[in-house]
Amino acid sequence: MNRKTLVLPAVVGLLAPVLAACGGTDSGSGGGDAIVVGTTDRFSATKDAPAPLDPAYSYDVGTWNILRQTVQTLMVQPKGEGDPVPEAAESCGFTDSGNERYACTLRSGLTFSNGDAVTAEDVKFSIDRARAIKADSGVFALLSTIDTVETQGDDKVIFHLKTADATFPFKLSTPVAGIVNPDDYDKGKLREGFSVDGSGPYTLTAETEGDEMTRAVFTKNPNYKGTLDVKNDKVEMVSFEDADAMGTALDSGDIDVMTRTMSPEQIDTLSDAAADNDEDLVEVAGLEIRYLAFNTSAPVVKSKAVRQAMAQLIDRSELVSEVYGTQAEPLYSLVPATVTGHSNSFFNTYGDPSADKAKELLEDADVSTPVKLTLNYTTDHYGTATKQEFEQLQKQLNDSGLFDVSIEGAAWDTFIPAERKGEYAVYGMGWFPDFPDADNFLAPFLDKDNFLKSPYSNSEITDTLIPESRREADRLSAAANLTAIQDIVAEDAPIIPLWQGKQYVASRDDITGTAYVLNSSATLQLWELARGVSG
Repeated sequence: MNRKTLVLPAVVGLLAPVLAACGGTDSGSGGGDAIVVGTTDRFSATKDAPAPLDPAYSYDVGTWNILRQTVQTLMVQPKGEGDPVPEAAESCGFTDSGNERYACTLRSGLTFSNGDAVTAEDVKFSIDRARAIKADSGVFALLSTIDTVETQGDDKVIFHLKTADATFPFKLSTPVAGIVNPDDYDKGKLREGFSVDGSGPYTLTAETEGDEMTRAVFTKNPNYKGTLDVKNDKVEMVSFEDADAMGTALDSGDIDVMTRTMSPEQIDTLSDAAADNDEDLVEVAGLEIRYLAFNTSAPVVKSKAVRQAMAQLIDRSELVSEVYGTQAEPLYSLVPATVTGHSNSFFNTYGDPSADKAKELLEDADVSTPVKLTLNYTTDHYGTATKQEFEQLQKQLNDSGLFDVSIEGAAWDTFIPAERKGEYAVYGMGWFPDFPDADNFLAPFLDKDNFLKSPYSNSEITDTLIPESRREADRLSAAANLTAIQDIVAEDAPIIPLWQGKQYVASRDDITGTAYVLNSSATLQLWELARGVSG
């Protein structure tokens, strides 16, 4: 049969680690019961990050997608998008008119995978643990609006918030709020290595080589109780060094499904309806964004004028056209265009790219040109096109005559520790939202304890605009405050948004459920996959 492309409609509203390359597996579509999923994500336990799968530490799309299969949360985002619904909880809700007290009642008979009962005290332990450890990944900031956690009996948990937070149900659906067994996790220390124990739909067996996990084997948890309908008994996740190797494995039947990150060329090939192959390509709504971030204390970019000049010069349309084609769209705000609260603040501030306007910005600030700086990027986390993207950015900036830019790439396990230590003046990052709300495209970058560890701070944003926006349960009512935040970011340019991308899943044509295996936040929902009949 021909390859087929299914395009799912975008969702409008409220709204990355690599295993060593593996060879073929005997559990692919050619034999065995496991559904085998390929990825280019890598999972390493290093000196700087010894506990990649601890919910109190993990904060990237790859490791979160391991935890979402294994560690249960009180709330979960539904298959069809929308507001989160109870998962480990039977019910949850605000119990006051000010959105400052949130109560959950656990499901009856809930147990960890080893059979131990899950209690309200376990929920309190897990969330208080993440807040107390304050891992340098910055993930604990998602729980920053919690004041205290109270339990009543074995099944009721009450969260007393410091301030109103209408986004709190979403935060309880993220892995940092995952429920862990106190017998397996130390209260004051991260759990090193690749062991994960929870009450989620699967148990995990990790196969490792040295400090890398080479295969993640997910086996259906017989003790699982929750809202998820698990449609398979076992899924194996295998990682590859690059998209080409992953694609070869799909073609040969060594894997059944190919997820992130495919190359633009692969997607174009798979989209060709005339190609005779038993593979399907699914395009799903995505909220991934890419951006340049600045260490605003670094001498070369400390002047706002340098950052503004870069924002004035970058041609997003050309960048997307040259590198990603129809698989991405220019982005003029940290908030994607399909999310409630989006504003084209960077376009409103800078308009079309202009070397003359950039020159004027630098001259008015007495900045000598050409400005010499390095753009840093990761070579193995966001796909093979990242290098080409940064070559295009380098060309645009240098062609102006105002900059002398070099580019430098590093593997993710080197790149992230260096970024957190402030070693890069300018660097490229991607963001897959923790939950599909505008707050999650702003607060993680701009609030106190921001995950970039950026020295940039604006008191109007942190003390007024973010707290006021969170008071609005109707997110349309928060639009004025959200727009004000985006306008300040455009003016100060501590971050420059570049583009927002689409998501794709490729599979052998006997695999069902691929339309739901990724949601718009790039959450991997392996429980949706099943083996059907080849057509």
